[in-house]
Amino acid sequence: MIKPDAVESGHIGAILEKITAAGFKIVAMKYTQLSLRDAQAFYEVHKERPFFGELTSFMSRGPIVAAILEKDNAVEDFRALIGATNPADAAEGTIRKLYAKNVGENAVHGSDSDENAAIEGAFHFSGREVF
Repeated sequence: MIKPDAVESGHIGAILEKITAAGFKIVAMKYTQLSLRDAQAFYEVHKERPFFGELTSFMSRGPIVAAILEKDNAVEDFRALIGATNPADAAEGTIRKLYAKNVGENAVHGSDSDENAAIEGAFHFSGREVF
């Protein structure tokens, strides 16, 4: 997902360019907005964490771009492309180093496993929306 902070800052095109230049194929994509309930469901794994309320409020404050990407070794390669959660710790040239504001507003979300990628993709897209 391209998160609300990066959408608000006008970075959708630049982020998509970095993704495609890194060899990812976009097989599903939509511009949408999560309700607070949607954000709470998506991030349910973090519901006991102290940042859950702030995270779900942030993720529902404005539009996002949800996408499903394909590539060999996609999860690991995408996580390397986006960089560390805290943009101050992210490697030069990574999406978060270039476009994130801070650890809370860090421009993009990437799945942490193939299993979670499938779950998160199904959260945003029906089968007929994936090509």
